[in-house]
Order: sequence, then structure tokens, then C-alpha cells
Amino acid sequence: MDAASTETSTATARRASCAACLRAQSACICHLVRPLASRAALLILQHPLEVHSAKNSARLLHLCLADSVLAVGEAFAPDALSALLHADGRTPVLLYPQTADMAAPALDPSLAARPEELRLVVLDGTWRKSRKMLYQNPLLQSLPRLALHDVPPSAYRIRKAHAAHQLSTLEAAALALAQLESNVGHYAPLLSAFDGFVQQQTSFYPHLNQK
Repeated sequence: MDAASTETSTATARRASCAACLRAQSACICHLVRPLASRAALLILQHPLEVHSAKNSARLLHLCLADSVLAVGEAFAPDALSALLHADGRTPVLLYPQTADMAAPALDPSLAARPEELRLVVLDGTWRKSRKMLYQNPLLQSLPRLALHDVPPSAYRIRKAHAAHQLSTLEAAALALAQLESNVGHYAPLLSAFDGFVQQQTSFYPHLNQK
């Protein structure tokens, strides 16, 4: 095989994608997956521009939580979104901070004590993108909100954040599920998978390291 053929073969292998994680096979993250079950269901609504971002953690989150659902879109059809939110008769709760211009009810404490009846809804995108998704989907605006407590510093050094407590989608979902289920230790493998993800992305794409 001549040099040109070798280069073409290498480039083709680099471009080939993994069907599970949707990344180039040379940057596949499937070996990082740590399968976990959660009492609360998880729905990830992913902005389309995040799907193929090297920094995005939502796909790893989805692969680790086998019963989770990941839907891609910005403005969802109301009927389709309602079906996703209320599947299996669960009550959806949105992981999103309260904002002055879009006030929403807090989660009923009595319901919060029964995570098996809840569906945690997470918006995957930058702050600007997730805010736009919220504006364009009135059904999301009407959901009770879940606020995170005792937020630790993020390990998400591959994406610039304005504050240490601004978490990746995976970190935020892991913390929210642990909070809902009063079981922090259960989600330690998920955070361990995220640490491996950050290390791999930093080694493949050194320019992503924001430190």
C-alpha cells in the first residue's frame, strides 16, 4: 500500500463513527460507560448544536443510565413533548434555576419524597441555548423546578464556565438524582465516568483544557 493509500485509510478510520456514542471511533467513549439504574426517570432534552460537540457530556450520561431518554430539538411539538414528559404516568420536574421572568412552582415536598414517581427533565446546552429552549417550549415553563443544594465545584475543565459551581449536564443530573433519591454514593460511578471523559477529551484535544 502506498503512502497516499495509507493516509486515506487512516483518515477514513478517524472519520468512522461509533453507532452508540456518535463520536469518531478513534475518540469513542463507550469504554467509559458505567451502567446504573435510577429510581427517578431521566429525560434529557438536547439542543441540536450539542449533538456532535466534543465537550458534550449528555451522551455519556444517557449511555450510563440505560432507562433514560434523550431527545434532540430546540422547539418541540407540544403533543410529542407532553408524551415524553408524562410517560408512564410520572410527574416531570425541571432541573433549572428559578428566574424572575419565568417563575415556576417548586416541587411538592410530598412528591419529592417519592422519586419513583418523578421524571427529572434536564436541558442539555449552554446557558444561552437552554434558556432559548425554555422560552420556545411553554410546557417546560409550567413544570415545577428542582433547585440543587450544596453544589460542589465542577470538574468540567474542558468547557469554560463563569463560576465554579456551573456544572456539566452529567454532573448536574447526577447531583439532582442523588438529591432526589437521598443516595449520593449511588452516583459515584457516574462521576467517575465523567472524570475519565474529561481526561480523554483533554488528551485528544489539548486546546479544550481551559486551565
